[in-house]
Amino acid sequence: MLKFLKQVTDYTKGAVDAARFIGQGLSVTFDHMQRRPVTVQYPYEKLIPSERYRGRIHFEFDKCISCEVCVRVCPINLPVVDWEFNKEAKKKKLKHYSIDFGVCIFCGNCVEYCPTNCLSMTEEYELAAYDRHELNYDNVALGRLPYKVTQDPMVTPLRELAYLPKGVMNPHDLPEGARRAGKLPEEILDEMKETQDGESEAASANAK
Repeated sequence: MLKFLKQVTDYTKGAVDAARFIGQGLSVTFDHMQRRPVTVQYPYEKLIPSERYRGRIHFEFDKCISCEVCVRVCPINLPVVDWEFNKEAKKKKLKHYSIDFGVCIFCGNCVEYCPTNCLSMTEEYELAAYDRHELNYDNVALGRLPYKVTQDPMVTPLRELAYLPKGVMNPHDLPEGARRAGKLPEEILDEMKETQDGESEAASANAK
């Protein structure tokens, strides 16, 4: 008799635990059913690239002085700089400039070390092509103005999760002027300056 009661008790306990676990799982399911989807409906919705995003390189032909610094700092010697020496002006004259984005690793060294700032990283990342040779951009293609998600009237721009305001998980229908979580670089610099000023004042006071 005691053995039978123990079996009934164990069975009842197991059934109650199973029902509790099923209820917990269903509660998570019902909670997600009330939320809006966060899947990006590409190409009608696109994420706004993060700060300092390394996209397609933009090239300004008139600023280039054919110094070939970009070629020397490139890990794979990628940029092709074709120039000729102008004897009258006694300086180099740029004839052709090209970068093959099928080989580029987007490290940004050429942009960082360019002395005339004729190279810059853009937010453009859609570089798909049917032929790999189409990814070899000449100075005309590199000089094309960069594409921005926020300036396309046919696209709904969405922020990445790391750039949403604190406590917000849904990138849709954000209020205007909503700030991302955390502090901006300018605010961090201001705090560092205030801390340094306070330390210097304290040091001068101790010296007196």
